[in-house]
Amino acid sequence: MPSAPLALRAIKLVHTIVWAFFAGCILAIPLLGVAGRFGLAAGLAAVVLLEVLVLLWNGMRCPLTGVAARYTDDRRDNFDIYLPEWLARHNKRVFGVLYVAGMGVALWAWASGAR
Repeated sequence: MPSAPLALRAIKLVHTIVWAFFAGCILAIPLLGVAGRFGLAAGLAAVVLLEVLVLLWNGMRCPLTGVAARYTDDRRDNFDIYLPEWLARHNKRVFGVLYVAGMGVALWAWASGAR
């Protein structure tokens, strides 16, 4: 069985990789919409929506947060992920706004016939 510090580092690494994937999806949606790649934009939007449903199901917390909490008493906003504390604290708000705005851009591009 790995030591608590090693397990926590592994969880933080996985959590950061998962976060980067979803952040990348959110940032790509409006770019894909403007480029006329509406199918791919819709697919990424659906993937992000699934993540939102997971968060809702888990009380607006990533399930990995609960796993990381088993290995430390630290409860700073970034105890479970390799992000600056301010970003970890405001992550859902920042990326929620970016997701909604990006969807708006993609939908606008689709409605205006961008190719």
